Amino acid sequence: MATKKLGVATPAINTNTTLYTVPALKSAVAVLNICNTNTTAVTVRVAISATATPTIGEYIEYDVSIPANGVLERGALALQTAENVVIYASATNVAFRLHGIEE
Repeated sequence: MATKKLGVATPAINTNTTLYTVPALKSAVAVLNICNTNTTAVTVRVAISATATPTIGEYIEYDVSIPANGVLERGALALQTAENVVIYASATNVAFRLHGIEE
């Protein structure tokens, strides 16, 4: 099975945004790349959640700082049916890309 793009977004400032939802009867293994295109540091959050509003126990990154023009990569994300990858950034111009295998 080939790797493919699962989701791309540049979320609004301080807003939870669902980047990807695993389709019914599927699972996925993915890599998340986050690119800060700003000239100042930003903080980001990432959750694997049952809903679009994560609970505290669903976060895998919380207020992690990405330096100006920096990148954060998070790999080996194992996702099951109906799980959501929910993202958040403290500024605009932060690019999120999720790619992987969906089976």
